[in-house]
Amino acid sequence: MAPVPSSSVVTYRDDGVLARGMGLLVAGQLPPLPPALAGAFVTGVMLFLGVAGADGPSVFAPAVALLLAGPGSSHPHDGRLDWLVPPILRLTEYGFIACVGFSCDVPRVLLFAVLGAMLFHHYDVVYRCRQHVYPPAWLASAGLGWEGRMLLVAMGALLGVVTPVFALAAVYLTGLFCWESVTCWLAAPRSGVEAADLGGQD
Repeated sequence: MAPVPSSSVVTYRDDGVLARGMGLLVAGQLPPLPPALAGAFVTGVMLFLGVAGADGPSVFAPAVALLLAGPGSSHPHDGRLDWLVPPILRLTEYGFIACVGFSCDVPRVLLFAVLGAMLFHHYDVVYRCRQHVYPPAWLASAGLGWEGRMLLVAMGALLGVVTPVFALAAVYLTGLFCWESVTCWLAAPRSGVEAADLGGQD
């Protein structure tokens, strides 16, 4: 079983290697909520100005969101409103990927497969933290993190290969998240999960 993180909110962020690396640069001194809000706002503006296509500003939104929200990854997220950061990042990530998918005419089955894999993963992480069956530290990196998935889709838009990128992402993310979730839950001590259930009902 993975070690218990210092804050479940940090785990909910689902930061990849790039975001965590940027967080190390500020050593936890940057409050996470303002930059996450700024990243979501700028992403929304860039999507409004033009979605998809190498000549559209929206393809650079992931890089801007990473530069703004990434440094906050090392903060302990112990502020009164810091619990808002993960949903803001989810809105930013899902919104960007959905907009690019729809605007580039990606087959709906591929778009929904990618979004479904991410939704499953994020729900699974939240439920695991509630049951004290924490995901391994390598999972966020292997899953590319919220910033890595956005950058991957943006790169596909820049190179004009959005549909193949969505197809590869759908297969990879679905296989990774489902396999890791099943193996983790099967390996979790049954008594520990049951104790967590009983404790949550008090």
